[in-house]
Amino acid sequence: MGTIELFTIGFTQKPAERFFGLLKENNVDLLIDIRRKPEGQLSGFAKKADLPYFMNSLVGGQYLHMPELAPEDDILSAYRKNKDWSQFEARFNEQMDHSNIPVGLDRALFESHRSCLLCSEHRPEQCHRRFVAERIARSWDGVTIHHLY
Repeated sequence: MGTIELFTIGFTQKPAERFFGLLKENNVDLLIDIRRKPEGQLSGFAKKADLPYFMNSLVGGQYLHMPELAPEDDILSAYRKNKDWSQFEARFNEQMDHSNIPVGLDRALFESHRSCLLCSEHRPEQCHRRFVAERIARSWDGVTIHHLY
């Protein structure tokens, strides 16, 4: 099995030039959107309809939406209501256990690309993309995580 360099990025608190510049500087060629609803008005330049074009034109890469790596609506709603990060983490990890993540993912896809997990939060500390990346790294040998911000 090959090695995997897995990147993560959030689109908030950075202009499009910085966002796409980070992807290009790090030779990311596959942006994996792990938001449940990437078409919201708060997404700005990071709307699902626009990202394939931007990735191709500005970075020379591809875009893939993987909503199965996003927290379910009830988990997000509970977190927004109670702001209990440890409860959010536990419930999201249960969801990933139930969904068989990362066993259900195609490792070859990650090995053949410099992939980057996309979500909205600026930093990874309180974002589900960190949980996804760490789970992949614990489950698959040879994974290195790089958080871009």
